[in-house]
Amino acid sequence: MYLTQSLHRALQHEPQRIATIFGDRVRTVAESADRIARLGGALRALGVRPGDRVAYLGLNSDRYHEYLFAVPWIGAAVNPVNIRWSPDEIAYSLTDSGTRVLFVDDAFAGVLDAVRARFDGLSTVVFTGEADTPPGALRYEDLIADTEPVPDTRTGGAELLGVFYTGGTTGHPKGVMLSHDNLVGSAMGTLSTGYVVSHGGRVLHAAPMFHLAAIGMWSIGNLAGATHAFIPVFTPAGTLEAIGAHSITDALLVPTMIQMLVDDPTVHEHDLSSVTNFLYGASPISESVLQRARKVFPAAGFTQAYGMTELSPVATLLSPTDHDDPGLRRAAGRAAPHVEVRIVDPEGTEVPRGTVGEVAVHGDNVMLGYWGKPEATAEAVREGWMHTGDGGYMNDDGYVFIVDRLKDMIITGGENVYSAEVENALAKHPAVAACAVIGVPDERWGERVHAVVMLRAGSECTAAELTEHCRELIANYKVPRSVDFTDALPMSAAGKILKRALRQPYWEGVATEVS
Repeated sequence: MYLTQSLHRALQHEPQRIATIFGDRVRTVAESADRIARLGGALRALGVRPGDRVAYLGLNSDRYHEYLFAVPWIGAAVNPVNIRWSPDEIAYSLTDSGTRVLFVDDAFAGVLDAVRARFDGLSTVVFTGEADTPPGALRYEDLIADTEPVPDTRTGGAELLGVFYTGGTTGHPKGVMLSHDNLVGSAMGTLSTGYVVSHGGRVLHAAPMFHLAAIGMWSIGNLAGATHAFIPVFTPAGTLEAIGAHSITDALLVPTMIQMLVDDPTVHEHDLSSVTNFLYGASPISESVLQRARKVFPAAGFTQAYGMTELSPVATLLSPTDHDDPGLRRAAGRAAPHVEVRIVDPEGTEVPRGTVGEVAVHGDNVMLGYWGKPEATAEAVREGWMHTGDGGYMNDDGYVFIVDRLKDMIITGGENVYSAEVENALAKHPAVAACAVIGVPDERWGERVHAVVMLRAGSECTAAELTEHCRELIANYKVPRSVDFTDALPMSAAGKILKRALRQPYWEGVATEVS
């Protein structure tokens, strides 16, 4: 399998179909393919060779789409850069991966000097923006206009497609190496379910394109013959406007984004009837948000995907029909068509159904490994099984329930507490908008269960009310012993709460973050 195959098929079958929409720019498949072949030629003329890494630091756009195709077109590897990183983190990823060519847009041209000061290995910067070209950079449109198209190398199979860094939430980020087989196999398996992306539909890209979930959605859309509509960043108003203006059928969002959409005061001013599928991840969706979303998007099915960058990225899917069963709404779904999933003990042996263990995944979507980190690769991938570091259990029907990241487990007075269970209880209180549960040092218990809670606008609630609420739902030793209230929780680009940032003040000066 090779990533560019879907482009050749589209060019053969429907060259005049609209391929991309970005603002006022609308391009057909034929126009897009020609630009991709020219961009590939320009990269080759700049010295990019098969296997070389080419980075992109920028907001969503049709040019991101062209980059994702043009780099593998000449057998090189993409390196999408996290737009929320500091210059230090950006420079680290470029240094670590040996990336010499960087695409950058208007939004991030201002960090070029800071990145160059930390990494002197950049040979070429390509400016994809509309403003004046930064000093020393080449203009994207000039490269395409001045270069003849080159043939596709049709690089594929186990060859490196890209290095995808995993966020940097703990220490230095790790570069996940994915092959063409990894990404295309995951996309084909996910598409085969029939309820993720509409064939011939219109996919909205509002989630940041550097994230593998967004690239996975893009890959699925390519296989489905979809039109890609891009907005630079997610905003409720911009997303609602794009859905109505472009008759969007499919979109990838996280539950936080869906909640912001359905609660937007202008939501009923837009025609949202075209939406057929919402794919979401990072966390389950609350029942109240799901109910509101179904009223706003009456024709849409909701599918939860669970996975990780190392799995290209999909492991399990919770189908739209599954969402009708109240007992499954907290599940992560069942194994997607392209994988096997097991729950295993520390020795890698499968545990009985209903027993909490580590989620392990096997399939052609399992990463090649971590860039330059063979020991970390060997620890994570054992006999072909990716050990996710997520604690969960599987019921008798094969549904996986995630109870926590194993590192987030709290041991209080010798009892194991999985924070997700406490968070689920807290989330059922009508005043709670979002929450996170962590372990903090406690002289008596070693660690105590601590909750950080964000209340809904206009709601009031005390710590005592929340603890009493939890006692009705979970065992006493799991109930939070302390509660902090906050106006906002720290979030990663993927929409996940950064628990390390929440823990840091409590564990400062302590040798380890467990007791």
